[in-house]
Amino acid sequence: MLEKQWRDKVWDQLSREWDIIIIGGGITGAGILREATRLGLDALLVEQRDFAWGTSSRSSKLVHGGLRYLKEGKIRLTKESVHERQRLLAEGPGLIDPLGFLLVTYKGKSPGRWTYSTGLTIYDLLALQWSHRYYSAEDFEIMAPYIAKENLKGGFRYGDAQTDDARLVLRVIFEAIAAGGTALNYARVETLSRENGWVTGVTLRDSVRDRVAEVQARVVVNATGAWADELRAQVDARPRIRPLRGSHLIFPAWRFPVAQAISFLHPVDHRPVFVFPWQGITLVGTTDLDHDHPLAEEPHIMPEEVAYLMAAADAQFPALGLTLNDILTTYSGVRPVVGSGKADPSKESRDYVIWEENGLLTVTGGKLTTFRLIAIDAIKAVRHRLPEIPKPSRDMPVLNPVNVPLPSVERLEEAQRQRLLGRYGAAAPAVVAAAHPGELASVPGTLTLWAELRWAARAEGVLHLDDLLLRRTRLGLLLPQGGAELLPRIRTICQPELGWDDGRWQAEAEAYQALWQRCYSLPPQDTIPDWKEPLMAAQAREQATRPHRRRRNRLAKVAIGLLAAVGLSRALARRRKRKKSNMR
Repeated sequence: MLEKQWRDKVWDQLSREWDIIIIGGGITGAGILREATRLGLDALLVEQRDFAWGTSSRSSKLVHGGLRYLKEGKIRLTKESVHERQRLLAEGPGLIDPLGFLLVTYKGKSPGRWTYSTGLTIYDLLALQWSHRYYSAEDFEIMAPYIAKENLKGGFRYGDAQTDDARLVLRVIFEAIAAGGTALNYARVETLSRENGWVTGVTLRDSVRDRVAEVQARVVVNATGAWADELRAQVDARPRIRPLRGSHLIFPAWRFPVAQAISFLHPVDHRPVFVFPWQGITLVGTTDLDHDHPLAEEPHIMPEEVAYLMAAADAQFPALGLTLNDILTTYSGVRPVVGSGKADPSKESRDYVIWEENGLLTVTGGKLTTFRLIAIDAIKAVRHRLPEIPKPSRDMPVLNPVNVPLPSVERLEEAQRQRLLGRYGAAAPAVVAAAHPGELASVPGTLTLWAELRWAARAEGVLHLDDLLLRRTRLGLLLPQGGAELLPRIRTICQPELGWDDGRWQAEAEAYQALWQRCYSLPPQDTIPDWKEPLMAAQAREQATRPHRRRRNRLAKVAIGLLAAVGLSRALARRRKRKKSNMR
């Protein structure tokens, strides 16, 4: 819980010397704060916007091993990812939940049954489980009743997971604060302090009040993701980040009903795209394009991306007859990818990197799923500068165990209890206790309880209305017009908790609605290209090249099988080598 005057108290503490300053309040920075605090370091996290404002509230919401990495031969990355997924599922039920994935196969199309079967077998073996199964066309149609049926052969089902990415960041940060860490949002690093060329601290400016602080630390970590080059420029490092935009469409679940995730290849460029249920809506994603807009501006979907995603949905689910008018919300995030000059952005590596440059440690890239491993590797990279700390351990839990009973409330169902425990951890009983009469009911059309709004306004560091509606809760993504019709009731609950006068509330409401229209709604429909004609052209090209593709597919099967066997044997050899080393 963050007290009313928590920001002032933090600012009063900034003059002392810290062990480590982490710049960036996304999942990478949150993970490093948690691990640093666990090791007994005096750790400070600062974020120029809100916690999880950037990529970490705009991801695809998936906690997964990355089946695509097997195709690229990245056995180690896949293995680490599936192991972390299993740990998160075990430690964070209600926040990280199982999600069934369907992979559809069609006659004459690649990948086919053999390729998927090989990949999924290795995927499950790395996770020490067996979750996949093949279904005939008839059975597959039962699981995905609106899918395109022409030439359908069947498909696979396997297990992965999903999360609320912003709430995951918040839980990790709040658990770090409870353990003695310090975090501050809306605190921008203006400059890096340097002594003899070596980074020794930062100059912070408060975005809420006109105040500046010089803060010193033994270690400064740059965990700003897509913004990493802005700080790296201050230590004379050359730019290396290639910001890539991933955009998504959100449909009402009743209009686009799916019971589990369905992954398939886009009919135009054959990139993997997906559709899956999330918090009562249906999410379609994602694009992968160079983001050439200023990073200071909040990202938003472009007309061409809307057409791209609509073409995918239209081709795979023709029976639904989806139109632009069915789209509820959109959102876009910017991925921090290390550029290597590849023409196709999707070919760039998604692995993380750690650079130490003139005292500044930069950590960027990577996956939401493996944030803990990234954090541990970051701490290891600066351990020579913090010799008193023990070696970070991968055996510690990612999330704190939650062994707290919730108050007995008749209207609170078991699924709601699990959800609250997952999202709020040890604070879940306080969320329930804070509820006024009627506030343990769900906000219409969502799983969110009215009490969650009150708690966020009271205790979770909300400084603007978009913090409340886009990150502490996700009502801005889940409701028409970002929840505009519910603002009067939200005001009744939250304005007293926030301590805003009428003028402040009105200004925040207007700013929020303008932001929603600019970044979370559809672009003007007359700017969105027609996706029907390119879709028909792609389908015609596919028909014409099908005989040649069958021959290539046979060769690809052999290559994939050899690659999988080599990769798995190398992974097993490394595992045996580590076991022998540990026994010495």
